Amino acid sequence: MTTAPRRRPLALYDGDCGFCTRAAGWIPRLGARVDVSSLQEHDLAALGVDAGRTELEMPVVLPDGQVAYGHRAWAQILAHCPQPLRTLGLVLGSRVMERPGAAVYRLVAANRGRLPGGTVQCAIPGQG
Repeated sequence: MTTAPRRRPLALYDGDCGFCTRAAGWIPRLGARVDVSSLQEHDLAALGVDAGRTELEMPVVLPDGQVAYGHRAWAQILAHCPQPLRTLGLVLGSRVMERPGAAVYRLVAANRGRLPGGTVQCAIPGQG
């Protein structure tokens, strides 16, 4: 388990979830200057990550120690990509996109077991 100081954002995904693993694989292909690793490889408390929240939302640990979750995490990932994705990340992270971004993220997360790469293990606990 690692907790070394960060120079780049660290995107954490659930390594037991096929959909999450597939989505995390997109990050390097997007050209994001973001490190990617599974939740299971880290001491989440030492990183300041709420382990309970990771069952519902993907976290990104920023170099300053702040943690972004869900659509805000993806906004951070995109903001660390080349243009035009960088601009898309800034828009997704804006106040005007807070409600729609969160709603779309919740919809995708709630159905991740049914999406490409998803399995029964990907289902959100309590949602079968």
